Amino acid sequence: MIGVAVGVIVGIGGFTFIYARGYSYLTNDPQACANCHVMREQFDGWVKSSHRSVAGCNDCHTPPNFVGKYYTKARNGFWHSFYFTTGGFHEPIRINEFNRGVTERACRSCHEPVTRAIEGAHADIGELSCIRCHNNVGHYTH
Repeated sequence: MIGVAVGVIVGIGGFTFIYARGYSYLTNDPQACANCHVMREQFDGWVKSSHRSVAGCNDCHTPPNFVGKYYTKARNGFWHSFYFTTGGFHEPIRINEFNRGVTERACRSCHEPVTRAIEGAHADIGELSCIRCHNNVGHYTH
């Protein structure tokens, strides 16, 4: 009985992985992010943005190390699948706090000299957020 249950879970999981083109998310191809219709607007915005020539989705939306990158991809893949399947996702899609932190760290890493200078000048008000003011830089929306 346990074997049947495991077989069903593996079968459904395998089918879903192939049907949803899960293998594409293991790559660094930005087109993979457009597999899901709720991401089409973000992908189209990225194509028009200034960041297209210097950064892909993974550069801004996953940590730079191997474990962090694939942990984030797995975590996001699970929750995106869950909310898409249950109909609980927001449209247009919104960034959550975990991913906001990942993206903020990526901004600060690439633009460290600028962010350090800005933070120094405004040290009395605490840490500033790049994406609070520059929320559409990577996904041009105008």
